[in-house]
Amino acid sequence: MTGVEETTWTDPAMPASTHGFGATSTRLANGVGPVLPTPDVAVVRDVRRLVAERLAERLRKQTVDSPDARRELARSLVAAELAERGRNRVRRGQDPWPLEVEMVTSRAVMAALFGLGRLQPLIEDPAVENIEVDGHDNVWVSYADGRDQQMPPIAESDAELIEILQLLAARTGNAERTFSSAHPALHLRLEDGSRLAAVAWTTPKPHVVIRRHRVRDVDLDDLIDLGTLDTVLAAFLRAAVQAGKNIVVTGLQNAGKTTLIRALANEFAPMERFATIEKEYELHLHDLPHRHQRVVALEAREGSAEKDVTGRRAGEITLSDLVVDALRLNLRRIIVGEVRGPEVLPMLEAMSTGDGSLCTLHSRSAQHAVDRIVTLCLSAGVSMTDAFAYRLLAGSVDLFVHIELLDHTATGGARRRFVSQVVEIVGLGETNRPATTTVFGPASDGRAIPLHRPQCLPDLVRAGFDPSLLDRRAGTWAEPVVGGQP
Repeated sequence: MTGVEETTWTDPAMPASTHGFGATSTRLANGVGPVLPTPDVAVVRDVRRLVAERLAERLRKQTVDSPDARRELARSLVAAELAERGRNRVRRGQDPWPLEVEMVTSRAVMAALFGLGRLQPLIEDPAVENIEVDGHDNVWVSYADGRDQQMPPIAESDAELIEILQLLAARTGNAERTFSSAHPALHLRLEDGSRLAAVAWTTPKPHVVIRRHRVRDVDLDDLIDLGTLDTVLAAFLRAAVQAGKNIVVTGLQNAGKTTLIRALANEFAPMERFATIEKEYELHLHDLPHRHQRVVALEAREGSAEKDVTGRRAGEITLSDLVVDALRLNLRRIIVGEVRGPEVLPMLEAMSTGDGSLCTLHSRSAQHAVDRIVTLCLSAGVSMTDAFAYRLLAGSVDLFVHIELLDHTATGGARRRFVSQVVEIVGLGETNRPATTTVFGPASDGRAIPLHRPQCLPDLVRAGFDPSLLDRRAGTWAEPVVGGQP
């Protein structure tokens, strides 16, 4: 793993009088990458404070509803403040700041006002997949190629990091969210669609994880190229979607469940009307009008700190509420971004009466997902027996599709994601548990290969599936995975 070091930038093009402002740079410890000036954090903090006060005063006198207009107003105030500071340097007989220093300072102030401060450049890097912050000075970035890179501190202290998160919570989303000792967990969707989760006060230091969604416009053919599927699996899943099968995508965290759901949804008919229901928007199918023109995108709402007599937050809209609402919106399908609580019941009911709905579920395997769903049903706060929960599941879900994540980066290998199982639910068995058929199971390298013909095969054939593909007992994977490398 590669670390970072802080080095002094002594570019001869920069006058000596400018050292101390923009005179440091971040250089990768292995010497790779450009050496760029970084702004003085004290100057950025001071300019941000002054501009924030002036911006608030202007907004009190003049209503500016457009976020873009507020940004432009702030940008003009930042430029004016930096220009005035530059003139003051000249009056004192000092050389003016180099243009590149003034530019990076302006960007840093704008990032502090409207973005994530020193985290903003990481968010904007298209190669970054995940960002993990364990205290202000322990920052790690995971790249799409499997590298893990330690980065410089993103705040001067843990208290400043918490302040950044509190400001972000106050201005992000459809309703203000609270991050305080009374509400020590924060979940946000950032402007670029990334998902932020943070905790503090219940831990010795604040922890932040940002998961970026690098690939949004993706289909099953793209997943073949990425090594997630082979052509047999892609053809099978394409037919399953078009035949209206209800599919639950399972896997551990960061396995690629959301990406697979996006790819499956892109097999919907172009004019099909469906809903996406999420805690925070992650699927972003409503942002792809060239693929989906009739999407009803629903997002839950946390509510305020006040609670009613039932203990529910005022203004709270849960996933369960949204699923119930969606059933009245003339939809063919419903996609629940992630089932992890009481919303499992309305979701199963929607699947039992709908046609081709999708959802994701955290699970170690496709078989384990059956018991996990039943556990969620029993803990949903309604009177229900396990026998009834199994019966509800058996009448609702058609297929479980499990994605495996192999991470060999610690031993010099790669991080690989691929489908390892497809399990069909074929009603109730003799023990009142759902009967299953493992249509695809893991080969010696873990990747899914055909094992048995599903009971729903006639439906898939009518949707265009070639049943002879299931006779390819090794699938059509290119090569076996060895040590994390294909």
